[in-house]
Amino acid sequence: MAGARWPDDRFAALLGSRHPILLAPMAGAAAVDLAAAAVAGGAAGSLPCALLAPEQVRAQAAELRARASGPINLNFFCHSMPDEVDEGPWRALLAPFYERYGVRDGRDAGPVRRPFDSPMCDVVEAVRPELVSFHFGLPEDRLLDRVRSSGARVIANATSVAEALWLAERGVDAIIAQGWEAGGHAGRFLGGRPDEQMGLFALLPRIRDSVTLPVIAAGGIADGRGIAAALILGAAAVQIGTAYLHCPESLITPAHRAALASEAADHSVFTNLFSGGLARGSWTEPMTTLGPVRSEAPPFPLATAALTPLAEAAAERREAGFRPMWSGQAARLGRALPARELTELLAGDALALIGVKD
Repeated sequence: MAGARWPDDRFAALLGSRHPILLAPMAGAAAVDLAAAAVAGGAAGSLPCALLAPEQVRAQAAELRARASGPINLNFFCHSMPDEVDEGPWRALLAPFYERYGVRDGRDAGPVRRPFDSPMCDVVEAVRPELVSFHFGLPEDRLLDRVRSSGARVIANATSVAEALWLAERGVDAIIAQGWEAGGHAGRFLGGRPDEQMGLFALLPRIRDSVTLPVIAAGGIADGRGIAAALILGAAAVQIGTAYLHCPESLITPAHRAALASEAADHSVFTNLFSGGLARGSWTEPMTTLGPVRSEAPPFPLATAALTPLAEAAAERREAGFRPMWSGQAARLGRALPARELTELLAGDALALIGVKD
């Protein structure tokens, strides 16, 4: 499909890839192997950086450059770290789990999702990725100016028309329209009721009609039909995540992989138990026992710390449940194919439906 012709050619100038597909950045589930294979298939590859130290980002980007010839995207979070909070109610809620697993000290923070800062901006300037994408808004102006000066195109996530307009006013190069169906963290940053978030195929044309920028559709797209529908509704490209979790190059656990292929994948739900922020995933032990949303959970991203030792203790017993199993609503449409083959299949199926030939 080297000569494939797509109906909206803005993606080529934006992403620099053969196909209008951007691999979603999925912290903990995706790294160099998955990104390199997706790039080989014609997509733009993403490295999730929110859980990495600057030196890790630099090393992974260098490895991806060495293994793949194509555009790469570095993804960062732009949340504000909350002030110190009383975690007493949260740890009291988890006390029965601590007792069950013999965890005496539940204060091992583990990796914490950090917002984009100057040391990470140093890495962007050194790596010079083709794309930099942001979740939860944008960094402060001085950092954003440095990213732009590196030559990277700036992409940011919107869950509403208001967020899309806010991003457009600040000069991003493209907007990711993230629908309710998407797995992982909802990128909401302007507030509002979470249950008011729109589904992708309602949100996408609204954003497309409201801005002149290219729009990248995200949420519930896992096959050629979803890609074709998104392009018909005005998207210049799509961002796909959950479908790639089925690939052997993903880093998910066997339990997560089994859940994606089972009926459980049809019942994903938003939960704040694993980070303090709302994110869509499959049901796990604490969600079943406590309910998916608890007011006792500290604000994003602080809730993770209390669960880290439980996850480690459960893993020693070969049990799952205290690590999130993020997935979108179209999880069962995925296929357990190598990422390069999956990318080529997705593109070919979409082109066949659109009726565009090489």
